[in-house]
Amino acid sequence: MSLRRCFSLRISFSLTAEIPSNYVLERYFTHRPSLWVGTITFFWGVLMTLHGVVHNFGSLLTLRLLMGAFEAGFFPAAVLIMNKWYLKFELSARVAIYYAGAAISGAFSGLLAYALAKMDGIAGVAGWRWIFIIEGIITAVFGLLVLVILIDTPERPNRWLTADERRYCELRLKVEQSAQTQNDNWGQQRFTWRALWDIFTDWQFYPMAFVFWSNTVTGYGLKFTMPQIIQNMGFSSSNAQLMTIPPYCCGAISAYVFGRLSDKFRRRSYFLLIPQTCLVIAFAILAPLAPKIKSHVGVCFFAVILACIGLYPIQPGSSSWIANNLAGRVRRAIGLAYAFSLTNVGSVGGSYIYIASEAPSYPTGFGCSLAFSVAGIIAVIVLDLNYSRLNRKRSRMSEEEIRRKYSDEQLASMGDKSPLFR
Repeated sequence: MSLRRCFSLRISFSLTAEIPSNYVLERYFTHRPSLWVGTITFFWGVLMTLHGVVHNFGSLLTLRLLMGAFEAGFFPAAVLIMNKWYLKFELSARVAIYYAGAAISGAFSGLLAYALAKMDGIAGVAGWRWIFIIEGIITAVFGLLVLVILIDTPERPNRWLTADERRYCELRLKVEQSAQTQNDNWGQQRFTWRALWDIFTDWQFYPMAFVFWSNTVTGYGLKFTMPQIIQNMGFSSSNAQLMTIPPYCCGAISAYVFGRLSDKFRRRSYFLLIPQTCLVIAFAILAPLAPKIKSHVGVCFFAVILACIGLYPIQPGSSSWIANNLAGRVRRAIGLAYAFSLTNVGSVGGSYIYIASEAPSYPTGFGCSLAFSVAGIIAVIVLDLNYSRLNRKRSRMSEEEIRRKYSDEQLASMGDKSPLFR
């Protein structure tokens, strides 16, 4: 079994862990999310460190599966925690800052791995083992720091904010919830199988899945193959690693810019369509030119940069969009986790589309990336049209008419299905 398949099994295992992880966070650590996030990050780092001392495939597979379980809850938890602090149209820029970190890490992870590999033979340990040991220790240390530095919720006293500042943060959220005639007590407040079924049968997750996959299928494939694509242009292996820095840095800037614009103009769809169009253009350039890439180095490298500019705004924008359309603490926690489970399905597929024997043309990789980019555009249009139609339908009745028809308890139990929800 290949190492790539081992990676796929880790991602597949994490699919089943994301919903339980986010539910545990919301159910038992809703006022102290730092404890849960710090704990899973610490054990994630410990398991990564143990990769450096593993000696057989069975142990490696066990470590990968366990790491997938602990890693699974991190990103859904991060978005859920930000949702407790920021207003509806402040969320995308904040998620974008977080996600830009992934782009920056992509820019320098190759160089870090290259430097750590130079430790080959120190203490009788192979260079590749040092990569896991050092990066795992760093991750575990950050997990411990999270326990100390992560501010939990506006209601909880902390060393970073004064009482007035915390009160201000809390009141901002309550004012917004009041304006929308909804709050976090709407919808399901305890986990039930019916609540889970309602998430699984909610139409909005399935067009949104194609939006996610326009990021993960294309992104994971490009991440694994970018150094080789650049090397095919004629650069040496070490220079190819250096040449990955500009695309990733452009991706980080793009994520933040589109996140800010999405919040400023209060439209998610527009600022997903533009990056996805960049993706389509990028892969439409790479697909025909890749077989003769050495003759079109400038154009192809521009296309790689354009692909990263298109990739990195998609996850923050789509995560914020789905979070904005889920009401109630438990429903939002389960829904975000399910959304990221669907996202990771694309990660598995993306790790296989660039086939080594097809280098340098990679027709399967570039073709699949182009197809999923187009599918993402179609999905955004479908979602935008349906959300607009639903809002128009709900606007046909005034708030007074709605309140005459339904009691407060009925409206609260409907959550985001309420005619008052926008």
